[in-house]
Amino acid sequence: MVEETPWQQALRYANRANPYPFYEELRKTPVSRQPDGTFVVSTYREIVALLHDPRVSSDPRKCPVPAGAQAQGSGESVAEPIREVLTEPNIITCDPPEHDRDRRMMMPHFVGPPHAPQLICDLEPEIRRIVGGLLDDMKGKTRIDAVDDFAYPLPVTVICKVLGVPLEDERRFHHWIETALDALDFGPEAASEEIRSRQAGARQAVQEFGQFAADLLDRYARQPGPGMLSALVNEDGPEGRMSKGVLASNALLLIFAGHETTVNLIAHSVLTLLRHPDALEKLRRRPELIVPGVEELLRLESSVQFWHTRSAVEDIDIAGTTIPKGAPIFLAYGSANRDPERFTDPDELDLERRDNQHLGFSQGIHFCFGAPLARLEVQIAVGEFVRRVQNPRLVEDPPPYRHNQIFRGPRHVLVDIDGIRD
Repeated sequence: MVEETPWQQALRYANRANPYPFYEELRKTPVSRQPDGTFVVSTYREIVALLHDPRVSSDPRKCPVPAGAQAQGSGESVAEPIREVLTEPNIITCDPPEHDRDRRMMMPHFVGPPHAPQLICDLEPEIRRIVGGLLDDMKGKTRIDAVDDFAYPLPVTVICKVLGVPLEDERRFHHWIETALDALDFGPEAASEEIRSRQAGARQAVQEFGQFAADLLDRYARQPGPGMLSALVNEDGPEGRMSKGVLASNALLLIFAGHETTVNLIAHSVLTLLRHPDALEKLRRRPELIVPGVEELLRLESSVQFWHTRSAVEDIDIAGTTIPKGAPIFLAYGSANRDPERFTDPDELDLERRDNQHLGFSQGIHFCFGAPLARLEVQIAVGEFVRRVQNPRLVEDPPPYRHNQIFRGPRHVLVDIDGIRD
């Protein structure tokens, strides 16, 4: 039997709760070629260099051998069920000038400054109302699920409001997203019968999700309504309108990414604080630490562990290794955020950590589009959880994890509580 690489071991489901010992081993070779031909970059300095390197493409159409193809034991990528449906690029899977134009068109309707400087901060009262309502609903309970009862409902409600997606459709698109993500595997288990059997369901789920987005956009084209998607459909700016296919692809991205990573960050923040009662008590005494605290929690448990659509468009010499033209590149953010060459005591939780320029939102032209909104949501949610939940205790540690390796997060976080403060 061939011994597995540290990267392959990190991707096994059995290690989802704690991939960090394998990342530590992986960092001994900052740029390592994997058996499937992928080059995994695991150290902070090298990842930052590649995030700003124009020789690295984010467009999977430019990669002759899709990442993970050999992991399947065939010429098909593990992401093929999704790629064959999403034929048009979105802002995280295209390069300049397409990327720059599309992001420029989308930014005024979502992230706010400089176009609409109050856009995000004006959401604060609504976010506080939602968080308060979720905590009020826990009154009288002695056990809660920090994922289902708290981490999930907030960001999905907010992103539906921002985009103009009917909240009553949440149950449907949540099922489609979960089905697609559960079929995506880049590790040694990708060729298993279980994963292969999920891929037909993933194709169907993405097709239905895509049709849902297209129908919603068509509806807004006929009758404009509230939210970002309607604004984009009816955009008449100097650069014209996005094509229907590109707009639909970006709509799927925004619906998905607008809540998925935030759910994981809130869940991991609660989990991490309950594992560190001293830090929890410190945050209760000094609520102003919630701002740097959220940055530290994101560094420690990255919501996006790695990204998989990048490839080299020229040979790249880095860290004593040549990444050849056409090779897939995985940037392991979860490893870089615990790189001891960049962060002092990287495995320790320090709510007052200085110089915390983590890669939890990436860097460069693909810096997370929704970072300002995510920060606000998590600061309010975690801050109020700490303030109002009485004597929270973990029921199970580690909790069960979701299957997906990229968007790593707990499926449930059961917490016993003594009550909810007003």
